[in-house]
Amino acid sequence: MTKLSAADKFIDLSDYGRPLAKFFANQLKNTPFTPVHVTLLFGISGLIAIYCIIEGYYWLAGFFIILKSVIDAADGELSRIRSTPSYFGRYLDSIFDIILNFLFLMTICYITKSSVLLFFFAFIGMELQGTLYNFYYVILRNNSMGGDATSKIFEDKPPIAFPGETQKSVNLLFKIFRASYGIFDKTIYLLDRNAVRIKFFPKLFMTLISIYGLGFQLLIIAVMLPLQLIDYIIPFFIFYSFFIFVFIGIRMTLVK
Repeated sequence: MTKLSAADKFIDLSDYGRPLAKFFANQLKNTPFTPVHVTLLFGISGLIAIYCIIEGYYWLAGFFIILKSVIDAADGELSRIRSTPSYFGRYLDSIFDIILNFLFLMTICYITKSSVLLFFFAFIGMELQGTLYNFYYVILRNNSMGGDATSKIFEDKPPIAFPGETQKSVNLLFKIFRASYGIFDKTIYLLDRNAVRIKFFPKLFMTLISIYGLGFQLLIIAVMLPLQLIDYIIPFFIFYSFFIFVFIGIRMTLVK
């Protein structure tokens, strides 16, 4: 199963790690490693990046941040190769993402001695950016012929567990997922509730908004670190959030 049908695929600027992720997943296809193992691996890569930031190894930090993005895509690829969709893996992946985003920005805040308030605004902004992109992307995926519908537009109750995973574990991770992302999902929905009626988004529009995808956000951090721009990362993500209203305005005006 692919995320989108061939007709709906667009250039996703946040998905630059997909070719390497597919290669990595294919190497693991006939091994005992599971998608959850891969998810744990990208978590480790993220923690190594945080250690490198603290120690001032910014080139290495950038490398491990990008590596985290590649491995982050590989768990889903391995799941699709084996035809073993998993709500447990999907929620665990998202929970790890938000924890690492928090830790990345918190570490940068500590190193640059930024105010906690600015850190808070940057983190909220970063999550709202990613949520807007995911909101439109999930709508497109659910309307795409043969697309991956593991992610839902509205997730108000735990889904029925797939074979091979327990309902109890899915329920637990769903509760953590909702506690982590619920406020961001509701905020974006309130800002553009009519988007759920859209059946198709132009490819150019999706490409533009993919700059809000997590992979692209992390690429920005990975580039700014070795360029000695660490002091500007938190202000950047606050400023970057203003384009949320630009993209929603474009959607309301041109995509109906």
